[in-house]
Amino acid sequence: MPVQCSSCARNRAVLKRPKTGHSLCKECFFFAFEEEVHQTIVTAELFKPGERVGIAASGGKDSTVLAHVMKVLNERYSYGLELMLLSVDEGITGYRDDSLETVKRNQEQYELPLKIVSYEELYGWTMDAIVKQVGLKNNCTFCGVFRRQALDRGAIMLEVDKICTGHNADDVAETVLMNILRGDIARLRRCTAISTASEGDGVVPRCKPLKYAYEKEIVLYAYFKKLDYFSTECIYSPNAYRGYARTFLKDLESIRPSSIMDVIHSGENLSVRDGVKMPVQGTCSRCGYISSQALCKACVLLEGLNRGLPKLGIGKHHRLHGKLLSQEPLTEKEEKKLKAPEF
Repeated sequence: MPVQCSSCARNRAVLKRPKTGHSLCKECFFFAFEEEVHQTIVTAELFKPGERVGIAASGGKDSTVLAHVMKVLNERYSYGLELMLLSVDEGITGYRDDSLETVKRNQEQYELPLKIVSYEELYGWTMDAIVKQVGLKNNCTFCGVFRRQALDRGAIMLEVDKICTGHNADDVAETVLMNILRGDIARLRRCTAISTASEGDGVVPRCKPLKYAYEKEIVLYAYFKKLDYFSTECIYSPNAYRGYARTFLKDLESIRPSSIMDVIHSGENLSVRDGVKMPVQGTCSRCGYISSQALCKACVLLEGLNRGLPKLGIGKHHRLHGKLLSQEPLTEKEEKKLKAPEF
């Protein structure tokens, strides 16, 4: 027997919401999903009228749904925002080049300006070249650090006031678990923040309008709206640490659907006892980007790549920052330790 929509009680339900368990028709689901994102934006006061907002667009489901919903809500509730798309080309053949074609189609579909910045133009390296040097074990570290800085540089080129990213509830919960497992208190304190204030010159404030949206519901929204998005996983990410946190979270969700929100709320209510030493935010001596060390992570990783010492930015090598800044040569023992293993 067909199930009626629990919201309008008129139409036939086409889905059961993973987040709430309600059976809804398409139109009621669309409205409920959009209204929840709207309430997130309003409650957290993410935007102000007249702001220029860059939407981080990868062509994937999250950023495509974010761009669509932001455009819909901006028009429905008169946010008064000037929206534009910002993409990063990491230089991954067979993956990013294809997904950027999706972003370009999204640009036409949503009639929004698009800016693409690439690792090659910013750093002189592509991820394909980086993986050839470092292998598949730590490549996500390079990509994550470079992408964060690349988004900021692109945002400055576009002169936007804020960047909004497609991080969803699953992403936030995974990050909480990862930081707990790594014992990273500094990141654990800030990873659940829905927005970040400006952290210095060259850093544009960011926000997560989809912070409380379940990944499964984002997929359902994109499917029933027939949105144009790229669904292939990054070819270099199978061994990423996040993948193990994701599998664990999915197992928890299958037993208790509220696990995702439970983990997020735990992270939000975290308090650190007095006396715990936290990193002091400063700026990189070389590029001026935010850093708690003399050199930012991006500069250390780049130095390692250019010197043929890819392990330089992996792990704790802060004691070498002084040598790097003064351009002192490393000892033979230090260089041997930082080179990629040869097989």
